[in-house]
Amino acid sequence: MKKSLVALALSIALGTVLTASSAMAVDNESIVAAMVSKYSLEPLPKEDADYTVNLGYYNCDHMTAACIGKDSGIFKALGMKVEITGNGKVPEAMSAGRMDMAYAGWTTTLRAVQVGTPLFIAAENHTGGAEYLVCSFKIKTPHDLIGKKICAGGDTANDLNWQEWTAQLGIPNDIKNYENYSMSDADAYFAMVAGKLDAFTCCDPWGSMAEYEKTGWVMVRQNTQRESGHGTCCKVCMNYNFAKKHPKLASRMLLAHTLSLQFMYLHPYKAAQIFSANYNVPLEVGLMTLYKKLNEEGRTLSWKLNRQYMQNQLDTMKKYHVRDDINSVNLDDYIDLTYFNASGAIDFDKFIAEQVDPVFPLGMSYKDWRAKAVAVDGIVE
Repeated sequence: MKKSLVALALSIALGTVLTASSAMAVDNESIVAAMVSKYSLEPLPKEDADYTVNLGYYNCDHMTAACIGKDSGIFKALGMKVEITGNGKVPEAMSAGRMDMAYAGWTTTLRAVQVGTPLFIAAENHTGGAEYLVCSFKIKTPHDLIGKKICAGGDTANDLNWQEWTAQLGIPNDIKNYENYSMSDADAYFAMVAGKLDAFTCCDPWGSMAEYEKTGWVMVRQNTQRESGHGTCCKVCMNYNFAKKHPKLASRMLLAHTLSLQFMYLHPYKAAQIFSANYNVPLEVGLMTLYKKLNEEGRTLSWKLNRQYMQNQLDTMKKYHVRDDINSVNLDDYIDLTYFNASGAIDFDKFIAEQVDPVFPLGMSYKDWRAKAVAVDGIVE
């Protein structure tokens, strides 16, 4: 009986999620249709239209485009069947042929190719920012962290954020000076709220959640706009076997990536609704999260791949001796823009200048940005 009740509860919960997803797709149907109509797209070949693309992403706000593409209806409007897998082990899944495209971290991607995983960097996704060292209010200064319970992950010697932040804050980078733990961002947040941790490193939405719930504060955040040159972050990776077998579908998926980012820039309130539903956080946290990436920190979500940014990131890794096994790679072995260039994607800089800057200019306060987001889509709160 107990198992039946649990099964029923799970069924109801899953049904609720699916219903919410379907409702959002219907609600955004006219917006997405208008976006897609600007492109002269031929129907996909039958073998591509019938194929279900497996798209992976990690539970990090940098990779929001995956769920935006799914729940806004963009994938469907482009004639594709797509299943998204959150928190999947991207390199392993691609090696086994179970994943076709993914949003993946910078070092994850570099290491995967080095060990023979058949993936390549197919497009830009995130140029940096939105990673934080969040502290409880008991922590007043950086030196208060020494000897305290923190969650900084299992390999801080190869964590560029940790190496940069400790240098900037003037505190030891040797993790032995702290009582360190390793757990998911969500678990670390709730551990801090429960008084079990004094600080933790994370991506959003957990930095924004701490600010929203007034449970902690951000001591320092990632900034890839370094004096030595702008760095970079997560990328869109694609399985070579998939791309070679389905070249038109591969290009269509990359076009979908650009449309998902366009949707976020032009309809941030609706994007935040999708984000909050998928990441199980309040809508306000979703809005705060998107504001940081779309405005406060710059136009950090992008499809314009910048090779120099990537080289700068490698150079910074060398400076701190982070991942010496991969920080001297030849980027030409990793990048292939063939499928992106065939996608028909519009120019990112032109899109920002003509469609985003006039409505959401850089430097807006969160209050003003939020108000404009509400007005753009006629939201009634």
